[in-house]
Amino acid sequence: MKRYVFVLSIVCLFVFAFSMPVFAQKADTIRVGVFLPMTGGVAAYGQEEWEGIQVANQMQPAVLGKKVELFLVDEKSDRIEAANAVSRLIQNNKVVAILGSATSSNTMAGSAVAEKAKIPVISPTATDPRVTQNKKFMFRVCFTDSFQGEVAAKYVYNNLKARRAAMLIDQAQDYSVDLGKIFQKSFTKLGGKVVITTYCRSGDQDFSAQLASIRKAKADVLYLPNYYTEDALICRQAAETGLKIKIMSADGAQNDVLLKVGGKAVEGFALTGHFDKEGATTKLARSFLKTFKDKYRKDSPAFSALGADSYFLLIDAIKRANSTDGQKVRDQLAKTKKFQAVSGIINIGQDGNAVKSAVILQVKDGRFQYLTTVNP
Repeated sequence: MKRYVFVLSIVCLFVFAFSMPVFAQKADTIRVGVFLPMTGGVAAYGQEEWEGIQVANQMQPAVLGKKVELFLVDEKSDRIEAANAVSRLIQNNKVVAILGSATSSNTMAGSAVAEKAKIPVISPTATDPRVTQNKKFMFRVCFTDSFQGEVAAKYVYNNLKARRAAMLIDQAQDYSVDLGKIFQKSFTKLGGKVVITTYCRSGDQDFSAQLASIRKAKADVLYLPNYYTEDALICRQAAETGLKIKIMSADGAQNDVLLKVGGKAVEGFALTGHFDKEGATTKLARSFLKTFKDKYRKDSPAFSALGADSYFLLIDAIKRANSTDGQKVRDQLAKTKKFQAVSGIINIGQDGNAVKSAVILQVKDGRFQYLTTVNP
């Protein structure tokens, strides 16, 4: 009996000793979850945003006197995995807030889980207007498609002087389908006409039939509101078939993969984007750009800047709330006004949406070049 008590005492002491650091870590850290596509079809988005978030964490590693600890889960460019990732972050990692995801569909899947748990979520780049609809704990630091679709239509009509537009839409992506609808409505209102709408699906390799129809319709501009891989392949095949047409796209194409895959075929390719270093105006932007380049030996892509902004905005809200309570942080996020972010000035309302400017970029000499900034 004495031996049993002695062994039991030793075991209890052992467990207690090894439990102490865990309790101390919880008390001294603030846990923030991140769910992003680190693998899969849109992995380039997640990888860039994660780089930006890490630099932001390096620049502001603590808040309320506690270290901010990041927990990353790969949502694998998949909606179901996105929902599972958020569940893991909440249940296993006990996070107080979440950053992510990169695409609208996966953000909606994940945020539905967080909404029930009353955990604030901030997406760097989910632009679909529906992302924040009927949500109280969902926010974003990017503009919405309603804004960028209208900006694209005005640029095509006023700057490119186009009057007959064709669209090639990735029907597998809600983002692309909705942007197409917004562009068509805005372009028609200005006096233009969408003469043909054709469709593809993510992963397609052959676009010859669609391009033949576009040629036959005699359009003078092609709107491609798709992700970088499909847009690059479409441009290459258009060039190979001798189809010369002005091309306008959206933020989903702003990735170096477009330049690498598209090559000379994407020269002149224009798009609505979130950020370019040439349009950087804030003190935080200048500091971030330097820190990012020092760390990664390259200039910050737009999606890295937005990843950083999601982190900086969260830290600012926690600081103003003087708490990590979900409801209190959510309330402060909704009150954000004139936040001097990396990607510009951000105002956020009760609807969770960021009111901010967009930039127009064009591919020239194998890189994205800044043309102008368009304010809301």
